[in-house]
Amino acid sequence: MSTLESNDDINDQGFLTLLSDDLHPLQRAPLLALGFIGLFIGVGGGLARLGWSVPALAASASSLHGPLMVGGFLGVVIALERAVAIGRYWAYLGPLLAGLGGIAAVAGATPIAAWFLLAGSIMLLAASIDVFRRQRAVFTFTLVLGAACWSVGNLLWAVGLPVHEIVTWWLAFLILTIAAERLELSRFLPPSPMAKWMFAMILVVLGAGLLGARLHWGPQVFAVGLLALSAWLLKHDIARRTVRSQGLTRFIAVCLLSGYVWLAIGGGVILAAGGLSPGSPSYDAAVHALALGFVFSMVFGHAPIIFPAVLRVAVPYHRTFYVPLVLLHVSLAVRLAGDAAGQYDWTRAGAMLNALALAGFVVSTATAVARARRSGTVRQPAKTTGSDSPNVPGPNAGPRG
Repeated sequence: MSTLESNDDINDQGFLTLLSDDLHPLQRAPLLALGFIGLFIGVGGGLARLGWSVPALAASASSLHGPLMVGGFLGVVIALERAVAIGRYWAYLGPLLAGLGGIAAVAGATPIAAWFLLAGSIMLLAASIDVFRRQRAVFTFTLVLGAACWSVGNLLWAVGLPVHEIVTWWLAFLILTIAAERLELSRFLPPSPMAKWMFAMILVVLGAGLLGARLHWGPQVFAVGLLALSAWLLKHDIARRTVRSQGLTRFIAVCLLSGYVWLAIGGGVILAAGGLSPGSPSYDAAVHALALGFVFSMVFGHAPIIFPAVLRVAVPYHRTFYVPLVLLHVSLAVRLAGDAAGQYDWTRAGAMLNALALAGFVVSTATAVARARRSGTVRQPAKTTGSDSPNVPGPNAGPRG
């Protein structure tokens, strides 16, 4: 990030550092808690949609499964990371407003929830533009595009469009955010000019698919872009090298590489099905391959980075981190097999196992934090070693591999 101006609180490696008007880590904890409320209720609502018995509060939010997972949880976490990265009080309005949107959705105030989520996404967009202002680069521009996609999707939902008509905008928000962060780390394994040109063309294809989402060809073009992005990431991500490392670095790389496979599967399902038909098995398979298989593989791998960055707590690696990751992949395979074979019981069972995988992730992360506190482990200062070390902070102060 060497193109940033020296007076923008950047260290000698070009990484964003915390500024003097930043929130204390303990003050960020309630914002993260809002996100986890969205996660728990959102997962419960998803199970209710498939006929599982869940608490009444979650069952009442079954129609809001998507908005809660994307906006109420992932949007809050991403916006919080971005706020930590730039260290400005105003940026914390992003996770706060998105979190309040999730709470409003749970409370049954859906119209209000939509506008809160829109306001939160606009604040994330503003924070992303601030990052781009500090460093003009393809990856920071991609961060802006991702935040803009979330804002567009939230606006369309706020004015009354159904979720199935805007889901590609929300998926694009998550996918582009992850791709941007991986592109940033490609500086350690620099892609060729042709590879950079190909990445730009992939963005164009994805954009064309989004703009034509309500036409018959739009979702298929979007799917082609997903397949191309998966291939690009698999070829150029430094995780191909770090997977040969040990410990946390290897775990993150395994999460990344397996996530890229799910990205390709999601794109392939959309392409084979000729689009995203709401209520169809292919819709369930594609959306969950992308939002669970791809996105949550990243979340699992990045949790040991996100928590230290946001809360300043140590999350030491333990080999048991692989248990929820393996369960996530196996359960998703069961779910997609049920979709493909028309076996509804498999789909239901896969969904319950999906929920258990997410619960296992939360438990394993909390256990690691507790283990560190008992042993007196403290979070080490971030290192700027010029490697794909999980200690290297970036513009989002989070996901690395």
